[in-house]
This record gives sequence, C-alpha cells and structure tokens, in this order.
Amino acid sequence: MPELSVVVHGPNTQDRLTGLLASLAAHPHPDVEVIVAAVGAWAHEAARTYAPEILVLPLPDGTDDAAARSAGAARATGRWLHFVHAKDGLPVGGPRLVADRVADLPDEVDVLLFDHVSSTWETSLLPSDDGPRLARSGRAAHPLDAVARTALRVTPLLGNRALRTAFWQAHEAELTTPDEPFAAYATLLLADHIAALNQVAYESRELRPESLPPVTPEQHFALVDRYEALLTIAQHRTTTTATTTATTTAPVAPAAPPTTPGAAPDPVQAVLYDVMVRDCLRTFARTRMPDATAREFFRRASEAAVRHRPPGHRRPAGPEGIRRALLEENAYTRYRAFQAANRARRATKAAVRTRGRQAAAAFGDRHYRKSLSRPVDPNLAVFSAYWNRGVACNPAAIAAKLTELAPQIHPVWVVTAENACLLPPHTDHVIPGTRRYREVLATAKYLVNNVNYPNAIVKRPDAVHLQTHHGTPLKRMGVDQMEFPAAAKGLDFQALLARIDKWDYSVSANSHSTRMWERAYPSRFTSLDYGYPRNDVFYSATAADIRAVRDRLGIPPTHRAILYAPTHRDYEAGWTPRLDLATLADSLGEDTVLLIRGHYFYDGTPSPLTALRRTGRIIDVSAYDPVEELSLAADALVTDYSSIMFDYANLDRPIVVYADDWETYRSTRGVYFDLMAEPPGQVARTQQELTEILTTEAWRDEGASKARAAFRRRFCEYDDGQAAERVVRRVFLGESEDALPPVIPLERRTPAPSPREAV
Repeated sequence: MPELSVVVHGPNTQDRLTGLLASLAAHPHPDVEVIVAAVGAWAHEAARTYAPEILVLPLPDGTDDAAARSAGAARATGRWLHFVHAKDGLPVGGPRLVADRVADLPDEVDVLLFDHVSSTWETSLLPSDDGPRLARSGRAAHPLDAVARTALRVTPLLGNRALRTAFWQAHEAELTTPDEPFAAYATLLLADHIAALNQVAYESRELRPESLPPVTPEQHFALVDRYEALLTIAQHRTTTTATTTATTTAPVAPAAPPTTPGAAPDPVQAVLYDVMVRDCLRTFARTRMPDATAREFFRRASEAAVRHRPPGHRRPAGPEGIRRALLEENAYTRYRAFQAANRARRATKAAVRTRGRQAAAAFGDRHYRKSLSRPVDPNLAVFSAYWNRGVACNPAAIAAKLTELAPQIHPVWVVTAENACLLPPHTDHVIPGTRRYREVLATAKYLVNNVNYPNAIVKRPDAVHLQTHHGTPLKRMGVDQMEFPAAAKGLDFQALLARIDKWDYSVSANSHSTRMWERAYPSRFTSLDYGYPRNDVFYSATAADIRAVRDRLGIPPTHRAILYAPTHRDYEAGWTPRLDLATLADSLGEDTVLLIRGHYFYDGTPSPLTALRRTGRIIDVSAYDPVEELSLAADALVTDYSSIMFDYANLDRPIVVYADDWETYRSTRGVYFDLMAEPPGQVARTQQELTEILTTEAWRDEGASKARAAFRRRFCEYDDGQAAERVVRRVFLGESEDALPPVIPLERRTPAPSPREAV
C-alpha cells in the first residue's frame, strides 16, 4: 500500500495537464501512486502517454471536478489522498515531501496542511501567506479548536492539503461538491486532528479571467451561501461536542447549550465568521458587478453577517470596523460613499508621496550636479558588485589587491541598506541616495563595477570607469539579446548603450569573452585581457584553506562534495530545482554531500530546499559568499549553463553539465556556442543519466578529462592567479603593458589542491 495517492483530476485546460504529468513521470517515488481522472478526450490523450506507470481513468466531457475527484479517489490504494487539479502543478519533490510527512502521522490525524506557491498568466511561483502560519503550528497534531486562527486562514484549496483516505471515505458526501473552497474548509471542520508541513508542495495556477466564462450573479451570491453552510457545520460541530462532553461528564444532567449570554464565542465559529465577513467585503470592493447585482450581494452578505454573528463578537477598530458596521446595517449607499472617500484619501496621500519623492530626487540631483563641480579626488575609488549587494566578485579581488599595492587610494563600497550589515568589519561604504553617496560618485577618480552604475551617473573626463563583468558569456548579452524577446523583456537598449559608452576598460578572462564583449557592447572601451581577478584564489589557495572551508560548511573530510549551481531562466520567474534532489542524494549514497546554490536572481523567492537540509547530505549554500570558496570545497561541479563552469575549470576538477532543457534555453535566451558540442566534461540530459554519471567513474573518466582539457585551453586563457595585480598596476598605477606580469602558460600553472589532496 503506498503512503500517498495523487489524484489528478479535470480537463486538459490550456494543455496544463501535459507538463504536470511529465513532471510526475520524471520523478516517480515508490510511496506515491498517481491516478488521473481525465475529463474529456484531450485529457485522456495526454494522460495515456504515461500509462501504465500512471493509472488513467477516462471520464466524459462535462464531468465536474467533484465527480472527477470521487472517481479518482475510488481507485486509490494509498493511505492518504492528495487532490491535484489538472491545471495546477507540483514542484519537483513535492509528492515525496508529503509522503514522507504523512508516513509519520498517527491515525488520529485526518488532514495535513502544507504551503503552496501561486502562478498566474503573468507571474510564476509567487509565495503564499500561509508559510508563517504553518510554521507557527509546528509539527505536532492539533484539534481544530486549538489551531483555528491558523488553519482556517490557510488558503482554501484542496491542493494544499492531504486527506487521510479513511477520513475522505467517511465524509465523501459532505466533501463532494464543485465548490472547492467549501470542500477545503469543510475538511477542517470535519477533521479530528490537523497537522502542518511548512514546505511548498503545490502550485496553484490561476487562469486568465478572459479565458473563462463570465461570472453570473448567482455565482457571486454563492459566496455568501458557501459561508452560511460552513457556519452551519461549525455550529453543529460545537453542539455535538458540547452534548458529548456533557453526557460523558454528567450523564444525569441535561446538556448545556452551545453558547450562553456573555460567554466567549466558540473559536472555530468566531474565526470562520471573521473570514466570511472579510471575504465578502473584499469581493464586494474588488469585483466589478452591475449595480443591481452588487446591491443584492451586499444585502445577502449583510443578512449573513447579522444572522451568524457570534455572541460577544466585537468589531475591529478603525476603517475595518466602520466597513463591518455599514455591512451589518445594509447601508449600501453609505458604504459606496465611504469607499469613494477612502479612494480619494489614498489618491491624495499618493500624490503627496510622489511630490515628496520628486522633491527629494530634485534635491539629490542638484546636490550631485553641485558635487560634480568639485575636483576629482585622485585617491578615491568607488566599488560596487551585483547591483550593490556587497563586497564580491572581481571588484572585491581588485579592491583587496589595491590595498596591497596602492594603499594611498581609498576604496568606498556602494551597498544597499539591507546588505550593509553583512559587510566585512571596517568597510567604508555609502548607501544609494544619501548625501555622501552622491559626493563620492561625483568626485571619485575610479569607478569599478561588475554591472553598471545608474544612468544618471556622469562620466567625468578625468575619471576612470572599470567594467569587470561577472562571468564568461555562454548566453547572449547586451545588444545581442534584442532578437530574443524573453531575454530582452524590460531592457532599454538605448540606456544600456549610454552606460557602455562610459566604460574606459573592460576586463576579460579569455579571447572568446573579449570578442563577445566587443560584439555585445559596441563602444570604444579598452579590453584588458588579464583574466578574472576573482579566479586568482584558485591558484593561491592552500590545502589548509580548503580544509577550513569544508569544515565551515560541515563536509566530512572523507566525503565527496558535489556543487550543484544552476543558472536562472529568463522564461521562469522563480526557481524550482530541475532535479529531484532528495532522490539524487539517495542515489549518490551517504558518502556524498550535495552543495546546492540557487542563482542570486531568485533571492526573495521561497526556497524549495528547506525540508532537505535536515538530512545532512544536502546543504543549501544559496546565501553563502564568496562562491569561490564553494568551488574550492567541491570535488566536482554540476551545472547547466551557468558561467561558474568557466571559473571552476581553472581548478581542473570534474564538471558535469545537466542540460535537460538545452533546446528551450538556447531558443529563448540565445547562446554564443553549442555547449553540447564543446562541453567541459560529461553531459546528462535526464536525471537518470546524471545519476549514472555520478555513481560510476564516468564523471572523472578519460573522456571527461579530455573534454575538460580542451575547455580549459579555450576559456582559462588568461587566468593564472595574477589577474588582480595586472588590473591594479595598469589601471590604478598607470604602468605599461610591458611592465605587467606576463600570463603564465596553462601547462605551467598549478591550481589549488583538490579536497582529497588537501586531506
């Protein structure tokens, strides 16, 4: 008997079912069975491709969601059920997370709640508000009364909860309804105990309203009917509980009524009532309805608010309390007037804020222009990296070497306020928008960045702008992105070219980069073919340094460490690992540690790795800096199209390319060469292939070594451990090319020792 039956149900709306089933088929799990209640010919056609591994149950067109769920559940053999609508999605590893959690739950638990992300026709993988709520519930199981304030405010989806199969069978009649939010709330009202999982295991996809039938007045009114029915269930639940308790404790005495004057309201009814009123008011305020429909909706909501108001209930203070009072009075006209007044007040405040920002910007511009009249300070250098994230990358290596070779030049870093606390001690820095920020940018002799400074920064004739870049380009960059809409989205190419025209120097790691920078950034800058300063550490690090990094990361000395560092996709808004990392870790064995680093573009999105950290074989290093230390700690690198492969190749350690979506990436982003034809090592196109490479000697065999040697000759051309010195001597000290340390030939370079050698 599997732990979990995933019941996929519904029609193949906009062909969403195809991707969902492909993901499930690519990442099977022995404790998870998949049943597809396929509604209509298109859904059946899409699903039968994955039979017999996936059980397909064909259903006729027009079968509603409730009937499809019931049909799928009737064929399920798992102890638990997870209902997944065919239009929605499951993150890689999501079913495994749920199956592992329910396996530990006692039989008294009927419902497991978990977190989800949401996608629309415009956005992808937006975090929900449920995560903190679920986190507060902990891992223990609770009756609903104990967690009503949390559980009843979790988004009402059947997809973000698993149901014990016996519980579903006992209450199937009450839960079989096309109204999914009703069914979702009802599962909680009928459950004995509820548990929580503070991990994302579901993706709710919202269809574009214009692709759906128009909403009828009856559908609007049904919202009120839904909550009235739920409150009736809640009241019956309270009455039953009170009667049972009274009978158990005092069989002779009559049962006490569920509520008495002055008594505290039942927590379940109180929270559900609050949810109803909020939802009705929000729907009324945000939904366009004809006036007659809006009046009738408001009237029905008013009657429900009065009829079901719990004893002792108190309205909140402030505007929300006023809204509720007007609703209870059925004061439609006054409510509309209150709405209009609020909109006018918000518009006035927004206008005041806008004028304030404009005044502050104008003042800042005047201050910056005034500062430009001051002499350039020959001993002042401004540094920035990754849009003011902190001390990192090539600028950090240059700044360190500058302190050694030219201590008279004072470095100042530009860093955002939220990252300032992460700076190394005693780092002089400025916050964007401040008075000193404008002064140092206006008067510094040297401006160093691995991206670009803002458009408003003026290029003074006697100032030097040094562009260091932050990777060797595989993907199209600069103006080469113009023919690729996904990559070019939101880019102002005229502004980009204006920024490029401020460059005096462009640092390059190899001839390929030099040629591509000149193509992608057509301007008059001078190319410095010196290597990337950030890669100097790959030739200067000692065995002790490597042991220290691995110790900080918690990697046992005898274990193999594999760094998985994928890049971002322009056609995806968030990051979901393209690998089932838990399964991969299991396959690689207990003597292998996976270091997982998500791309920095995805900061702020929910991490899909949290549940895997507890195993000790997966370490989330997405926030670890500097990334060069991760490379030093790793025995091998697994990546897709990230520029880290070009840097890591300096270490002459194995690299495996996992390219499951190469054709899509290549066509949407554009590339400068065919990585599949010129890889740095073995190439895997599926997880199975990757597993085979990493569990045999293929990851470091003769073929992989030959591919890596050719790759190093081409892309590690100038990296020899002296790049930062060459940059400082040429740019800051004004030395001639002939006086700079020559590039050491590749065959004479000695990279840092491998982790095995360091042990």
